[in-house]
Amino acid sequence: MADTARVPLGGPRVGVVTITRDRRPELLHALGMLLSLPERPPVVVVDNGSRDGSARAVRSAHPRVDVVSLAENIGSAGRAVGARRLDTPYVAFSDDDSWWAPGALSTAARCLDAHPRLAVVAARILVGAGERLDPVCEQMAHSPLPDRGDLPGPRVLGFLACGAVVRRTAFLTAGGFDVHFGVGGEEELLALDLVTSGWDLAYVDAVVAHHHPSPSRDPAGRARGAVRNRLWVAWLRRPAGGALRVTARAARRAVRDPHARAGLVEAVRGGGWVWPRRRVVPDRVERLVRRLEVP
Repeated sequence: MADTARVPLGGPRVGVVTITRDRRPELLHALGMLLSLPERPPVVVVDNGSRDGSARAVRSAHPRVDVVSLAENIGSAGRAVGARRLDTPYVAFSDDDSWWAPGALSTAARCLDAHPRLAVVAARILVGAGERLDPVCEQMAHSPLPDRGDLPGPRVLGFLACGAVVRRTAFLTAGGFDVHFGVGGEEELLALDLVTSGWDLAYVDAVVAHHHPSPSRDPAGRARGAVRNRLWVAWLRRPAGGALRVTARAARRAVRDPHARAGLVEAVRGGGWVWPRRRVVPDRVERLVRRLEVP
C-alpha cells in the first residue's frame, strides 16, 4: 500500500502540488519557501488560467518547477492534474499563499510509510506572521472520533487541503477534488469517499504548514461557497435524515445571514448535477459523521 516502487531508492518521497490563480507575488514567495526545504521536493504548479503572467514568472524565476498552464479555472480539481505529473508515492498540497515547514514532509512520509491504511495526514497549520493555530486544526486535535490506537494522531473525517499530505494512489483512485466545488470546503466530499473505501485520515501535530492568507481573498465568496458545498456534500452522500438536517440548518441560517442565503440559492440553482451522482455512505461512515454534527 505504500507505493514505494514508484520512487528510485533515495529519491524524494513527497512531491508538492500548488494551485494558483492571479496571485503572482504570493505565489513566487511561497515557491521560494518550498524550494528552500531540506527535503528538496519536486514541485508542480497548476495555474488555473491566471491573467497576471504567473506561469511565465514562475518559469523564469524557478526553472526547476514544473508549471502546468490551464486554459480555464478548475479550482481545487487542479490538484489532481498536478498529482498525475509526480512520481512520488505521497503528495503535499499547498496554495499560493501557503508552504511547508522544514522537516514537515519527511515526518508526514514516515507516518504514511508506517500506516499503510492512512490516506491523509492533516497538518498543524499556523496562520500569519503571528503563527496562530488555525481553528480547524484545534477541532481536529480534539476529534471525538473513536481512537483505534493504530494511527499517528487523532482520527479525523476532514482536513484543510493547504495543509494535507496524501497517499497519491488513494487520492487519485478516489477521484481527487470534484471540479464543481471550486476552492473552499472541497475537502469534505473526498474525505467521505476515502473513509468509505476503507482509508483512514489523521491529524498529526508534528507536521507543520504555514498559511499567510492572501489579501486578495474574497471572504464573502468563500462564505457563500462553503454553504453551497456543505449542502452538496450532504445531498450527494448523506442518507435522507442527515441531508434534511443539514438543509434545515442552512435554511435557518439563511434567514439572518445573507452569505448563507446566497449559498443556499447557489446550491439549489446549480445542483442539477448532484442527484444523478448521489451515492449514500454506508452506516459505519454515517455514524462517524453524526459524531461530528453540530446540533
